[in-house]
Amino acid sequence: MILRKIISVLILSLLTIFNLYGINFSDLNLSGDRLLFRAEFESQQMLFLSRLGSQSGSSAGGMTLQQLTAFPEKLTLVDNGRTILALSRFGAVRIPAAGGLPIPLPGLPSFASGDVPLKGRGHGFAASADGRWIVYAEPTSAAYGNLMMVDISNGVKWKICERMELPSLDFPACWSPDSRFFIYEKGGRLFYYPIMNDLSAMADERFRQIGAGGITSVVCGSQGDFFYFSGNILYRVMHSELYTRTIYGDFLSIGTVEAALPFDFDPRFDRFWMAPDSGSVLINKMGKSLFLFMLGENRYSDSVLPHVALGQGACNLNALWSASGQLTIIASMQNETKVWRFEIRDNSVKTAASAGIPLSSDGILSPDGTRVIFWGEKGLELWDYTNWRLIQKLSSDPVFSCVWINNRQFISGNGRFIEEINITGTNYLRRRICLSGAVDEFGFEESSRESLRILAKAGTDWFVSDGRSPWAIISNPQLRNASLASERYRVYLENQPSGPFNNVPMIRNISSFSTFSLVSGYSVNSVYAHDRQMQIALCFDLYDDDTGLSSTLNALNRFNIKATFFMNGDFIRRNPLAASAIAQAGHETASLFYAPIDLSDSRYSVTPEFIAQGLARNEDEFFRATARELSLLWHPPFYRSSALVNESAAASGYVTAARDIDIGDWLSRDDALRLNVRQMSPGEAIELIIENRKNGAVVPVRLGLLSGGRDEYMYQRIDALLDALIRSGCDIVPVSSVSGR
Repeated sequence: MILRKIISVLILSLLTIFNLYGINFSDLNLSGDRLLFRAEFESQQMLFLSRLGSQSGSSAGGMTLQQLTAFPEKLTLVDNGRTILALSRFGAVRIPAAGGLPIPLPGLPSFASGDVPLKGRGHGFAASADGRWIVYAEPTSAAYGNLMMVDISNGVKWKICERMELPSLDFPACWSPDSRFFIYEKGGRLFYYPIMNDLSAMADERFRQIGAGGITSVVCGSQGDFFYFSGNILYRVMHSELYTRTIYGDFLSIGTVEAALPFDFDPRFDRFWMAPDSGSVLINKMGKSLFLFMLGENRYSDSVLPHVALGQGACNLNALWSASGQLTIIASMQNETKVWRFEIRDNSVKTAASAGIPLSSDGILSPDGTRVIFWGEKGLELWDYTNWRLIQKLSSDPVFSCVWINNRQFISGNGRFIEEINITGTNYLRRRICLSGAVDEFGFEESSRESLRILAKAGTDWFVSDGRSPWAIISNPQLRNASLASERYRVYLENQPSGPFNNVPMIRNISSFSTFSLVSGYSVNSVYAHDRQMQIALCFDLYDDDTGLSSTLNALNRFNIKATFFMNGDFIRRNPLAASAIAQAGHETASLFYAPIDLSDSRYSVTPEFIAQGLARNEDEFFRATARELSLLWHPPFYRSSALVNESAAASGYVTAARDIDIGDWLSRDDALRLNVRQMSPGEAIELIIENRKNGAVVPVRLGLLSGGRDEYMYQRIDALLDALIRSGCDIVPVSSVSGR
């Protein structure tokens, strides 16, 4: 009997591990026809209320589901500070800033509206400042989707464009501050979309083209204008010019020249920020260097000062720029945060003191530029921006998102509350706006047989709501014992062997002798297959330079994924810090021989001794750089092998990895022209991987720049690739997990 119980527990554990989605329900509590329960998905919890009285028959299609809490993965403030938009794995909601319960945004997918959440990242959205419009991506395949706009006052949708690559790290659209237009990226080109009274009369997309570039090529200004990089030219475009260009777009250039830089801006790798007075531009070049370029009279100068070299692994770069000319650059550097500060006055730049280090690089300036708040896993801090000093640590618990209301108030979202914090004076008053999900206890109030009020405990406080009014503190809560039965219903949890749920709440209608699932009417996005759970080994090849490595390591860390990195001696010698960063991040490190030579080339005399020496030499190179050992896993350079090569490596104890899906990201632009073949775009490569995936497949991605160039590299869309794999039922593992080692 005990053995049977152990086996049952193990089976249920394995089902949970290999379940594609893993949405889990718990703490069912029934009062009359109202069912309270907790739902958890990817470490985010929500409290829901279902009114079973609206249900007829055995289908859950007509059942009403209300979200009572809102996890603050990302907060946005719209409608002049009157409305908070909160994004979580369960969807996007709006919450009155004065206090209130979350309401799903009309037209957008959400769990409360009957949509099963997608595993991986939330694709995000772009909201207009006036709070009326939301732009989001609707997947139509593993790599592509439609860009949609929703009027959240009524849920009416507009299709902006088709076959747009799904978002990777940056959402491919941004709004002007006055909500009169937004700019979006599609296929390596930029377009604008003006908001008009009659959207059905919108000009064709080809007349709304700005030019080549990505969404990082554009920064919106505060005067209804935006700045746009094309090559080495920085243009400034006024809102009024957009309408003129719609009419005369075939022969009218766009914008006025603000600066001509001594180097080209590459939207694939570069990013820029404008000073509040539009007098300076800060450029992050290739993720490795920062340049500050003074505009105005100096816009045609070839002087670029200052220059800052970013260290290996710099990520989450944040530029805080006040109207007074103070510029602070903050970057996460592996396990530390680094700060650079500058004073920009009268066309001159000088370095300012930056002794203090905030808890993370996630931070935003107050509107007047005098205060800055920083947040992250280590809590919440308030800083004096002018004098660069910590004023007070406001919390030690993880904080997920913050946004300023005005110079003295901001909204903060942590695991328990979305709250307003007032920094006027020294007391820092807090006002709770909404519970954020991780409630310790909850249930119905013990005031009547079928109570209408709901109680929830967050931290040391109890809160009450009737499902319509905002959560309010209650001093003497009387919690009714949890119940799984009422006069009309019984409820229970049923474990699921596969599909989007670990378990599902089942409702038995005693009076009609019927049983139905609470989520039987829920729909899963048909783009992704959900019945083929498998292991996929993702690996990265490093031949010479480390371009793309930092963004790849950051993406893998965000997804909590361990992968395999193959390195050769040339790479290790040129980039010892990069090799160390890979090892320190806990990834599998494997060999790519000591030099990038084609072992199938007849010019080389390939013998067992040659292979053994080349592998041993690479081991030594890696140990000298990292004080660690390479794993006994390798693949020949360019995956060109033979029986002799593989047998020779095996004699040295090595396992040879072979690629199962070739996405051709090693093919340069020059090679494509020479061979008369077409380069595969990252979106097409993602679709190829998903279409040909199989259990145990090894999928390599080439890092670094190719000497012949590429239009776009796969690693630039690594987040989109990881999303597609996870949502298509893949457990991403190191190569050794599928190679038999």
